Amino acid sequence: MIEKYLNNRFLILYVTPFFIGLLSVFSFQPFNITLLNFFILPIFFYLTAYINKKSKSTFRKKAYKKNLFIFGTFFGFGFYLSGISWITYSLTFDENFKILIPFALILIPLFLSLFIGFTALLVGPHLRYNISSIFIFSGAIACSDFLRAKLFTGFPWNLWAYSLSWSVEIIQILNLIGLFAFNLIVITIFTLPAVFFFNISATKKIFIFILSVILILSLFIYGSFEINKNKKFLETVEKKINVKIISPNFDLKYGLSIAETKNRLKKLIRYSEPVSNKKTLFIWPEGVFSGYSYEEILTFKDLINQNFSKNHYIIFGINKLEKKTGLFYNSLLFVNDKLEIIHQYNKQKLVPFGEFLPFESLMNKFGLKKITEGHGSFKKGTRQNNIIIDQLNILPLICYEIIFTKFIQESSSETNMIINISEDAWFGNSIGPNQHYAKSIFRAIEKGTFLLRSANKGISAILDNKGISLKQLDRNEAGNIEIEVPLIKSKNNKNDLIFFILLITYLLIFNNKNIKYGK
Repeated sequence: MIEKYLNNRFLILYVTPFFIGLLSVFSFQPFNITLLNFFILPIFFYLTAYINKKSKSTFRKKAYKKNLFIFGTFFGFGFYLSGISWITYSLTFDENFKILIPFALILIPLFLSLFIGFTALLVGPHLRYNISSIFIFSGAIACSDFLRAKLFTGFPWNLWAYSLSWSVEIIQILNLIGLFAFNLIVITIFTLPAVFFFNISATKKIFIFILSVILILSLFIYGSFEINKNKKFLETVEKKINVKIISPNFDLKYGLSIAETKNRLKKLIRYSEPVSNKKTLFIWPEGVFSGYSYEEILTFKDLINQNFSKNHYIIFGINKLEKKTGLFYNSLLFVNDKLEIIHQYNKQKLVPFGEFLPFESLMNKFGLKKITEGHGSFKKGTRQNNIIIDQLNILPLICYEIIFTKFIQESSSETNMIINISEDAWFGNSIGPNQHYAKSIFRAIEKGTFLLRSANKGISAILDNKGISLKQLDRNEAGNIEIEVPLIKSKNNKNDLIFFILLITYLLIFNNKNIKYGK
């Protein structure tokens, strides 16, 4: 029965990889069934090696390497179809874009699946049922994730490491080795159960299983030690600032009137509950003024001044006009009680089609524009310094910039707070906001400082320097959370050197084993 199934080209090359790729979504937020990866990646490894072995006989009717590419691509298609299908929800807010939903649902996952397809094509011919092949397989998948994070503006969404976002203990090592090195280690651990397919003694299989358990326990013990040590450390920190994060739970609407916008501002003020003699930093999310620019909301500055005092600062997201070019930035503003700008941060990583339109002049001819309100594309921000006010040294990140570890690596070592504002209403009731929030946990640990997240219709949270949520507002919950944030200078891995060292080590292990056995 099993042999008949394994010799069925259609089931092996198309159905099985697509199905196990689909299942992978349940290992990530909000499901967190990480155990699935101990089956998915070993099966993916086993079948890749099997296709390599059988392509010259059972599947010989088709080009040998083409089988590997098809298999990898269908696995990737299932992986991304289930993992990022939520992005199509953003196309439902504009009638002009609804026609693109089927294309986005298919073409984006299909494009991303090519990263895995080419990985299977390149590494597949070298796989055997041995330990060294697990190293080269894991290294290739991790390298594929790295390239996906860097090429074509980058999209490092749902790396395999993110399936462990629920266990802050296991992921504490991030601060020492970085995201991509950790991702490589995680992929290796997930793939190790493939040894049960190998023609080796039961003793060796049990030994490898125990070794993998010890490795996981070691990560957990190290993380627990670091977290407990950090609790004592936080008690000694004297420099603190009171922060309030506001989540208004506004519906995403186009074309708000001035009256509706004013009503939104009043709600924000009510949720903020400002106390005039208490020095406080208020953080409002991205998109609260839906399509309005800073210049347009200046008409409400008296309302701000009446409710906030000189002890107050406000951070929020809004469109900001650049007068020289007439173009708008998607900006994070740091303002005082008079609505005067103290610092402006312009978003550097714009969302394709969401915030800018590729080949804009051509697309405009077909009646298309960016998804967000307004016709023209946003202007891309350039690299900027942190927001430095009084004792604060803030790394600002807007929306999905939180998924890019490069902002953490490139930021100042003097950074003592990360602030992320987001408009998660774009993703509706999908799994998108949960996955978006999971990335924040990783950034807090990588940087080793507090991360404050304000997300409309998403998860707003105060994460400590170990990624632990101290307070949070769940999806579709309105209100505020408040805490005195210890100002801790960051300690983090500044580059991907450890990842490349591990990658080279994996390659050397594989190469030496092949030379030894004359393969």
